Amino acid sequence: MDSIPITIEGFKRLEEELHRLKKERPEVIQAIKEAREEGDLKENAGYDAARERQGMLEARINYIESRMSRFTLIDLATLDGEIVTFGATVEIEDVDTGELKKYTLLGPDEAEPSKGSISVFSPVGRAMLGKEVGDEIVVEAPRGKIQYEIVSVVFEACQ
Repeated sequence: MDSIPITIEGFKRLEEELHRLKKERPEVIQAIKEAREEGDLKENAGYDAARERQGMLEARINYIESRMSRFTLIDLATLDGEIVTFGATVEIEDVDTGELKKYTLLGPDEAEPSKGSISVFSPVGRAMLGKEVGDEIVVEAPRGKIQYEIVSVVFEACQ
């Protein structure tokens, strides 16, 4: 069983989400019951919507619960160094275009590319792990291979 890195804060957020989802179960069951009482289930949009909501709710609960035992909690405040590891905020420069990008490497359950964090298991994340400032990495992308240079490695929790 592979372990999955996650920050302490990310783990707490997932625990809170799991608790909230479990509290929603009775509401969904009640909505299904009420929709059933309306009669013919073949053309009952309320029933279909409630059943779909229940399926999505249970799927998310099962997903979170299945991962909880695999998490390895990491305290970002304890991380420091010059080598790219989980928790590092890394600035990279596209060697061809000069475009700069900045990413914080987190676990897959808390990475949000739109907010500047990516998974350590993503192609870019995997390529950066173990590297340091000045190293070059190559990432396979739909448009072909992209070469980046690591410009900075910072552990922001230690700043």
